[in-house]
Amino acid sequence: MVFVIKKLVKNCCYYLLLLACFACNDKEVEDSAKPKEPYIFVLGNAQDAGYPQIACKKDCCQRTYENLATKRMVSSIAVIDPVSNESWLFDATPDFTQQTKLLSNQLKDAKQLPDGIFLTHGHMGHYTGLMFLGREALSAQKMPVYAMPRMRQYLTQNGPWSQLVTLQNIELRSLQKDSIIKLNERISVQPIEVPHRDEFTETVGFVIHNQEKKALFIPDIDKWHKWERDIAAYVKKVDLAFLDATFFKNGEIDRDMDEVPHPFVEESMQLFETLSAKDKKKIFFIHFNHTNPLLIDESKAQEIVRKKGFNIAKQEMKVSF
Repeated sequence: MVFVIKKLVKNCCYYLLLLACFACNDKEVEDSAKPKEPYIFVLGNAQDAGYPQIACKKDCCQRTYENLATKRMVSSIAVIDPVSNESWLFDATPDFTQQTKLLSNQLKDAKQLPDGIFLTHGHMGHYTGLMFLGREALSAQKMPVYAMPRMRQYLTQNGPWSQLVTLQNIELRSLQKDSIIKLNERISVQPIEVPHRDEFTETVGFVIHNQEKKALFIPDIDKWHKWERDIAAYVKKVDLAFLDATFFKNGEIDRDMDEVPHPFVEESMQLFETLSAKDKKKIFFIHFNHTNPLLIDESKAQEIVRKKGFNIAKQEMKVSF
């Protein structure tokens, strides 16, 4: 009887050891799958009003009510540095709560908030998420918010945003076009001004530097030809480019599209046609209006974009650079 018990104990120890080994191996596989270098994390890819869009009865939005998994959050990206466990958010959208949760899941110890927020401009999808840092919600303490001069002035002089400044929920930090802000040993950020409907603030894109590598983020611009810089030449100089793709083609919405000028994806692909296959692969289209068929997986539009050598930014996509 004693012998049998000893044997059972021995066998149990053996199996427990095996289970521990398998658990260790699983953790090693999981750890090895995690990025070791800074990367871009896509938190949303829809235009300011999200997808589906308010009061839309078209098929493009009705399909999302039938299948909630096809809903998409407003365009935003984060740069994550797994070495320092730091992250920075680019644009504070109306989906700020869900997006910061997605971001925290990428960080050690599930840090709840990014280490800073960079704002592109004063349109509703790009800064209104700041409200969740205020007294009625988190009541954050001195969240660093990087903004250009007119954007800073707008937040300081207009309620309810001015209350965020007064109560020190946010700490405004100055940006100047083309100047470089160093965030840590690896990451720095450079704002570049672009033409857009600047009713309240200027508009910028950002070049995110990971040491010698660069990622370009321009979610909003009027038309490429209105910019004094050559976007095709810019793409050649960077390693990634997340670019405005609000509308796929002309006539897509029942409004005068000159009221909301953006580069049509068809125009952009034609403009980038002469780029090498390597340079085309750098481009990720983002910021899709609810009417844009690039929001629909396996659509004809997605097939066209991929066949021409470009990429489509997808929610929760990770891209190393």
